[in-house]
Amino acid sequence: MNRLLLVFVVFLCSSCMAGPYVELNGEKFTVELAESREKQALGLMFRDSLEEDHGMLFIFPDEARRSFWMKNCRIALDIFYFDAQLELVSVSENAPPCRTARCPSYPSAGPAKYVLELNSGKAAELQVQPGDKLELHLD
Repeated sequence: MNRLLLVFVVFLCSSCMAGPYVELNGEKFTVELAESREKQALGLMFRDSLEEDHGMLFIFPDEARRSFWMKNCRIALDIFYFDAQLELVSVSENAPPCRTARCPSYPSAGPAKYVLELNSGKAAELQVQPGDKLELHLD
């Protein structure tokens, strides 16, 4: 009985410490925040995997056309671009890893303030459309 109670308490505490997350089309994703230039430059480079319900959220000080690339990335990603009102501007689906000196870039279709990187295939799975809203839970 005591072990069961301990497992339950650990489960509750671990869910309380989940950290920042976002919601897109009803699905939650725990996110790492890339707010500084250093973190934004590193992004998800050199990672061998990304948990299914995790991602990286890039937060920029202003809206502008954004362009990402996959240099030194080891996993394919979907790259979601959101404006200051948290509406989906565009998505670059299935951006493949790039290990060469010249990597293609994946630009937004319009100005974006937030960029969310998730595992490849999530855009199709979530059936995202321009205008879909991103919910931020960063506290």
